[in-house]
Amino acid sequence: MSTERAASRLTHLDRHGRARMVDVGGKRETRREAVARGEVAMAPGTLRLITTRSARKGDVLGVAQVAGIAAAKRTWELIPLCHPIPLTGISVQLTLDSRTSRVRIEARVRTVGRTGAEMEALVAVAAAGLTVYDMLKAAERGIRIENIRLVRKSGGKTGVYVRREASPRRRPAAGRRR
Repeated sequence: MSTERAASRLTHLDRHGRARMVDVGGKRETRREAVARGEVAMAPGTLRLITTRSARKGDVLGVAQVAGIAAAKRTWELIPLCHPIPLTGISVQLTLDSRTSRVRIEARVRTVGRTGAEMEALVAVAAAGLTVYDMLKAAERGIRIENIRLVRKSGGKTGVYVRREASPRRRPAAGRRR
């Protein structure tokens, strides 16, 4: 495929294949929301440091939540060609899953603007996960940040996108067999 043909389909490339920031000035403003998720996997003993609030660096979940919010606000400074957008709301939730020894992260970002907030939600999850790693790395270097993905977005010309995710398998109730 020629560079010119490929560039015509990629919005961040000009007709010569060079990077450019997309001009969104002609688009109308709409309410937009993006939701991203990810997980931080670790050993059960490391997860216990969070649940017992005994991590040497302090409140892991609280600091990671603030890091995610701060990162969403600065996405345009971190990701080349990303627009600075007026964020109207950011929430970052971190929940512990002791069964799988994971911290689950969900970021929800809202704006009223001409371009979406997908990158801000994804960056929020990544920064929160990196902060969990940083605060626990002295206890375990093998911590893994995994499965960062966009799960929902709404607004704009393309409307609503919802990622189909595998639902967790249901376990039969105690004493019952399938």
